[in-house]
Amino acid sequence: MNYDAIIVGGSYAGMSAGLQLARARQKVAIVDTGKGRNRFAGFSHGFLSQDGRAPGDIAADARTQLLAYPTVEWIEGEAVKASGKVGDFGVRLANGRDLKSKILVLASGVSDTLPEIPGLAERWGKSVFHCPYCHGYELDQGPIGVIATGPASIHQALLLPDWGPTTFLLNGTFEPDAEQSVQLAGRGARIEAGRVVRITGRADVELDDGRTISFAGLFTASRTAPSTPLATQLGCRMEDGPLGEFIWTDAMKQTSVPGVLACGDAARGAGNVAVAVGDGAMAGAAAHRSLIFP
Repeated sequence: MNYDAIIVGGSYAGMSAGLQLARARQKVAIVDTGKGRNRFAGFSHGFLSQDGRAPGDIAADARTQLLAYPTVEWIEGEAVKASGKVGDFGVRLANGRDLKSKILVLASGVSDTLPEIPGLAERWGKSVFHCPYCHGYELDQGPIGVIATGPASIHQALLLPDWGPTTFLLNGTFEPDAEQSVQLAGRGARIEAGRVVRITGRADVELDDGRTISFAGLFTASRTAPSTPLATQLGCRMEDGPLGEFIWTDAMKQTSVPGVLACGDAARGAGNVAVAVGDGAMAGAAAHRSLIFP
């Protein structure tokens, strides 16, 4: 099947890109696995007009609106291979189906690698988070723990005191230098040097010395990586960010490979729902223009 554009990833960025292309009356296929990054979270925050809604409800409304356009096809499946050049790209799905398009938009997001601490994964998106802007306010200024995973964690520890009294749990993975220690003290953040053994209750941290510290919520910096290998297969330039590798793009969301655009978390060092929607809108408009002005 031939399309004007194939969008790999049907979450917020991908659907936003698809909407721009659909409104330009382009033939669009959106390939999606149904595994959005924030599927673990009960509520989404910080997205104007949608604050406090369940992520799945926001996505379901967006999909209904998008599929009202007759030139859009939604394909449930996993894109496992991409090749070709501008005007003639091919995408193979895990079920063996082959798709063809003039341009590609990579919006498949990232996968999170969490610290291997018993009890953490089960609480991810519920009482253990990565973004204070998305989840900090709802902790109602209660005590907050930041579990260090590396150098990027200092930024969380310095940010979070605005949402509640903060303890920086070094967990044997990071040691603040003298300047950072002064910064933490200036922000009122405590440092806890012990290792985290497990997480129980809502957000109770058991340490290796036998103590348990209870928090309203926990934050940690996961390692991230693009959810699909397509960008690498196509030869797209990658960037190293503080949390992991992501796809390089210019201001118009064009990658280093002509005819391949990228948006959302896969093309950013960090982001959220609102940023992903804006990113997708830019990518969709740029993708349409690239069809006219190669």
